[in-house]
Amino acid sequence: MSGPGHRASLPAGGHARPEYLADGERGTVVVRHHNREGRVREYDFSELPAAGPMQHSLAALFAARCTPGRWAVHATSMAAWHFVRQFTEFLARQPRPPRDLDELTPALVRQWRASLPAAPTGHRTWRTVSGLLRDDARLQAGPVADELARRRKIPPAKVQSYTEAEFDQFTGVARRQFRAALRRISDNALHLQRWREGEFVEGTRDSALGEGLDVLARTGDLPRYHRTGRVKNKYISAFGGQSGAATWQRLFLTGEEATALGVLLLAEFGWNLSVIDTLEAPRAEPDQGDDGRPTYRVPLGKPRRGPGRHHETRNVTDDGAGSPGRLITHALQATRFARAVVEELAPGTDRLIAWRTARPGQLRTDLDRRPPVGLFCLGVSSVNAANWAQAKGLSGSPFRRGRRTVIALDRREPAQHSRDTHDRRYVLPDEQVQARAAEVIASGAEDAAGHAGKAVLAAQLRDQPAPGDAETATADCSGPGDSPWPSPDGGCGASFLACLAYLACPNARVHPGHHPRLAHLHEALGSLRSVLPPAAWAADWRDACERLEDLRDQVGDGPWAHGLARVTSADREIVTHLLTGNLDR
Repeated sequence: MSGPGHRASLPAGGHARPEYLADGERGTVVVRHHNREGRVREYDFSELPAAGPMQHSLAALFAARCTPGRWAVHATSMAAWHFVRQFTEFLARQPRPPRDLDELTPALVRQWRASLPAAPTGHRTWRTVSGLLRDDARLQAGPVADELARRRKIPPAKVQSYTEAEFDQFTGVARRQFRAALRRISDNALHLQRWREGEFVEGTRDSALGEGLDVLARTGDLPRYHRTGRVKNKYISAFGGQSGAATWQRLFLTGEEATALGVLLLAEFGWNLSVIDTLEAPRAEPDQGDDGRPTYRVPLGKPRRGPGRHHETRNVTDDGAGSPGRLITHALQATRFARAVVEELAPGTDRLIAWRTARPGQLRTDLDRRPPVGLFCLGVSSVNAANWAQAKGLSGSPFRRGRRTVIALDRREPAQHSRDTHDRRYVLPDEQVQARAAEVIASGAEDAAGHAGKAVLAAQLRDQPAPGDAETATADCSGPGDSPWPSPDGGCGASFLACLAYLACPNARVHPGHHPRLAHLHEALGSLRSVLPPAAWAADWRDACERLEDLRDQVGDGPWAHGLARVTSADREIVTHLLTGNLDR
């Protein structure tokens, strides 16, 4: 059913489910992988160095995954095919190679696992092939199944984020290149508009240039002589030559300029290359509001999320220069002529990044990507990225490290992946994140140490005086004869101030009757701090002040302020004697 109460439409007559596994002539076993675009790649398992039964078993397992619902792109099946070939080559080197999967032994599986490199390719090989083998009914239980189910430690990530200088370098290169292209296309678009409005006199160079731009905008190329393929003289004169820079680049991006736009989209939004490559042209919301600033609805595709979660949308507003939405506006402006020609040739294509190639008709090897439409290519491929970086003197493709830089260093929230993936794959393994975290951890440790070492109140709080407690200058004492600091005569050797604030005596008891005097003592210690040298104040009074602050926090600001309002002249006199040492004994 296509929806509640609506029966799904049936396929056209003659439709048949594609055959993924076929026995060819002379014993060949061929697996056909249909990707999400419906294009087919074949894998001949008879080429593997294995016995016939093993070839057929592996082919059956492989074919079961070669469906758009499991392996949607040829890149996945090509990698798996490479790993399966390595597995069979390992088996072929053994003294007695197994003829089929049921002859695998735990020792053989362990030996193969140990032979894999510790690099990420070894982990991917184990994960892919062991997962494939576990699909076989004969390997779903028993000692061999247990060995295949063992996890292999994921090696640490080798791709690290760019430094700030490196990131600024290649994004600056991309920005300058794309801005120059946008300016060129905008200038020629203005000339085309003026020609269409009849501003130029017929027979002039401006008129011929406008006419040529009109042909370019509608067809993607200038009229050429059939025999030689040369641009007609009329337009060579108007355009100042017949090279791409003189002719079609006036209205269309080149492959390098399209890649520069992709780099800017990466830097602004953190999208990976597969998302940028297939990005649909955003649509502006119909209601632009009173300020006339467009808000674009950007559809994003993320196939690896799994069925039902492939698509999401983002709303991006053009708030002026430097805003994320302004980049979308500029991208639409720079690609508008190319997208119009593509839409005319292949209605419904609707891709944002469209650029004109100087070499149409080249043999395509990547069947996962959308094929060119006439003279125009769509999106940005990994080959485009590598060529752009090489042309700009950069090492490697900027997209993988660039995205890690944006995600790990500039964004606190996940972008198109789960929180676990965000933390485990992007943030925690990144060396720059670790370096930055060291300062935060050290600062936190210092704060924790300071908090742990902060003087706290040991006295117990009471709602009212307890019978039998002895009154002191700062608190009541529940055990004068059981002092932690006894005097030679058996009494208490602590000063009145020490019994509460300095030594924090556990025998001290504080009730609301003490609040006025202690609140006034806290204020007095604050006054001393403003007149004494910091070291002297810290040595004599800091612990007492911190314990009084702990008492204030436990009592609450309201009762503390109420106590401060009830300070008497007797309280002030006792505090003065405490601070001058007159009550020490």
